[in-house]
Amino acid sequence: MIPGLEKFTNTNNISYIYTLDTFDWIVFLLYFGLLFILAVYGAYRLRITYLFLKYHQFRPEPKAYFSEDDLPPVTVQLPLFNEMYVVERLLASCVALDYPKAKLEIQVLDDSTDETQSIARAAVERYAAQGFDIVYLHRTDRAGFKAGALQAGLNVAKGQFILIFDADFQPKPDCIRKMIHYFTEPRVGVVQFRWSHLNADYNLLTRVQSVMLDGHFVIEHTARHRSGGFFNFNGTAGMWRREAITWSGGWQADTLAEDTDLSYRAQLLGWKFVYVLDEDVPAELPVDINAFKVQQRRWAKGYTQVALKILPRLRNLDLPLHAKIETFFHLSGNLIYPLMILFHLLHLPILIIRYNQGLFHLMLLDVPFLLLSTFSVTSYYFISLKELYGRKWKNLLMIYLAMSIGVGISISNAKAVLEALFGIKSDFIRTPKYAIEDNKKEEKWQKKKYRRAMGWLPLLEIGMAVYFLFAIIYAVNSEMWGVLPFLSIFIIGYGYVGIASLLNGLGLLHMAKSSTDNQLSPATE
Repeated sequence: MIPGLEKFTNTNNISYIYTLDTFDWIVFLLYFGLLFILAVYGAYRLRITYLFLKYHQFRPEPKAYFSEDDLPPVTVQLPLFNEMYVVERLLASCVALDYPKAKLEIQVLDDSTDETQSIARAAVERYAAQGFDIVYLHRTDRAGFKAGALQAGLNVAKGQFILIFDADFQPKPDCIRKMIHYFTEPRVGVVQFRWSHLNADYNLLTRVQSVMLDGHFVIEHTARHRSGGFFNFNGTAGMWRREAITWSGGWQADTLAEDTDLSYRAQLLGWKFVYVLDEDVPAELPVDINAFKVQQRRWAKGYTQVALKILPRLRNLDLPLHAKIETFFHLSGNLIYPLMILFHLLHLPILIIRYNQGLFHLMLLDVPFLLLSTFSVTSYYFISLKELYGRKWKNLLMIYLAMSIGVGISISNAKAVLEALFGIKSDFIRTPKYAIEDNKKEEKWQKKKYRRAMGWLPLLEIGMAVYFLFAIIYAVNSEMWGVLPFLSIFIIGYGYVGIASLLNGLGLLHMAKSSTDNQLSPATE
């Protein structure tokens, strides 16, 4: 051994790092700076969970009730784009809504370019012949995407209140009657119901998605609403007062999250939003990992675009400081995705550099931040599942997988966030659905239309899984056992998302080749 080196080394140290240089300090500062930012957002999530526990018993109630004769006219808007598998299910649910026919209008806002047009048009004609006030409105240019379709429908709508359902939803018959009475309070601009799931138990991906969405709809919306904060209309399963849309500037298509954009514009003008946790509208979850990633990318990019649009306006508004802070954290949450990628890449260098410090220093510096970040997520999901289902330890595995897959989609979401920050425009890509429900597990989606191509991101995701495999090998060889639970989240998340995306994409290529051989290409239609 080189003389004098003993004081820098521990017994059985296999690391070649024995002193800290400038590069090491840069890695340290980046690592702990990023860890601190993630911990701050973790603390915010803990605060949201605390607010839920504090206020979840205060359930909203209508101020008054409309009499049967005084029920106001309602327009149900159904924006569609290439939804041939679910459109008939949607229309059947909407004509079954329990509301006076004379006061209910249904608008089918169809921008489709495929067979959905003929299916939807035929269904509308059939229901119109049965006496329903239902109209079919088709656009050929798709200007403004979903926002454009909703605004075009609003311009000719008859209703004083506008109820919106995406194509994959299946509203219950009493949905309108349970929403409408909240509008007896003149300041109420929106009533939002919770999303539930038609196919939560279809496969592993849908089970994980149900956990992730339940956390959002149980904890976040409830906490924000009942503590007097702002929350967003989720684009579907909610009803607007038409006046609130108009006064707030109407539907605008300069972001991919037109629902969140309009929500904040309306609330900043003083409109009150109501969230009803105890009432739900079932919807179909994506069963294809690539479709799920498309959905998550659209949400991440849209939220970031709304943050860039709305947050600068807060400086000139007379809002309490806590409201401004809450709005900042709510809208800026996706900005951490690019930071997460850099943080993930620092794991192996930080393990090598810090090997000589011993386990005590590792725990002293890292564990409080890591526990704050992970405990905030686990408690958030755990409490939401307990609130809905009363389950406890049974759901711990699903919570762990939800955390892992949340990590696994971070590359995809980081790309979306960077596109928003650099002003790169993209189309509104809707999430394909296949009419898959839990009671129809025999249904196959792999040979249906609308499947998404995998792109190049799965290669990066698999590369990150391999990277963390090397990190785990190094940690095991170095007997750094305490970091293994955290590293396992990364390798499982990136590995699952990357490999599943790749396999689904290869299946799509196989379908395209087979269909080309048969002069039919469902993968490219």
